[in-house]
Parts: sequence; C-alpha cells; structure tokens
Amino acid sequence: MSSDFGNDYFTISDEDGNDYELEHLDTIEIDGKLYMAFLPTDLDEDDEDYGFVILTVEDEDGEDILVSVEDEELLENLCELFVERFLDEDDE
Repeated sequence: MSSDFGNDYFTISDEDGNDYELEHLDTIEIDGKLYMAFLPTDLDEDDEDYGFVILTVEDEDGEDILVSVEDEELLENLCELFVERFLDEDDE
C-alpha cells in the first residue's frame, strides 16, 4: 500500500496491472481488522459506477495490501456503517 499523494490519496494496482487513484474517506476497525472507504478520483460524479469503494487491509509477506471484501453480507453491513459515519460528520 503506497501513499503517493499524502495521507488522503492512494494509488492501487489490480491483478492486471491497472492503476487506480483513490481518495481515502474513512477507516473502521472491526474485530481487529481494518476496513477502508475510498472514492475513485478518476470517475465523474455522473458516472454510473461512481460511488465509494470498501477495501480491507491484509498482511501479505509482512506488507499491508488492500483487497476487496468478498463477503456480500459483510460488505452491506460495512456500507451501512460508513454511510452512518458520513451522515454523522455532515450533521456536525
């Protein structure tokens, strides 16, 4: 996991070597595991694929990597938690 643009932006690569720039929005820790919410910086808000992305931090050979959350039920619960946190921040 590299932070090329400071604390708020990450560049990640997929299995095919494609790079994506993501803006970090928030992190939640559940049962000792970190889940991070991001917005893609290369998509327009009007794009049908626009929305936040949730990735988890996993250790691979001593290096932290970001990976997709495969469990659909967990992903839905995480979405709800992040949305609640975003709405709470907007109220302040």
